[in-house]
Amino acid sequence: MINRTEWIRALSAHPAEKLLSMTTALSSDWTIRPKSIPQCGLGMLKLNDSAFEEPFYLGEFPLASAWVEIKTADGLVAEGAAQVMNDQIDVAEALALCDAVLSAQLPGWEKVTKLLDEGMQITKSTQLERKQMLASTQVNFSLLDDVSGNDAGDDDAAN
Repeated sequence: MINRTEWIRALSAHPAEKLLSMTTALSSDWTIRPKSIPQCGLGMLKLNDSAFEEPFYLGEFPLASAWVEIKTADGLVAEGAAQVMNDQIDVAEALALCDAVLSAQLPGWEKVTKLLDEGMQITKSTQLERKQMLASTQVNFSLLDDVSGNDAGDDDAAN
């Protein structure tokens, strides 16, 4: 199985509608209670400059978080959480629900695992595409050394 640290990334590769419809179908007879209030807003990226070690803010990014507790009809209880760079609380809640389903192997975990595997394939193909684009933009600077004329030498010859 895929490492838990990769779950959110892989599941986020899918369109939000697909993720939401799957989690809605899975949890139709479950009791879902938030362990903390789901939130969305902006996160700030804070860095320290290297010269004076003074903090500065590089920028903002959307951030949504959720932490849920699930109780199934069979009485099984599990918790899941998610923080995602997204501005939709319902997506964060769906990802938290998937986290709980996978970690406790609640009923329907096979469906989530299938979605997880598909998401990893999407992520890998996107990474490969990006690497190919990056490779096509590389410049070979060693060719600059092979220039036949030497401007500095031409100036010396004129004197």
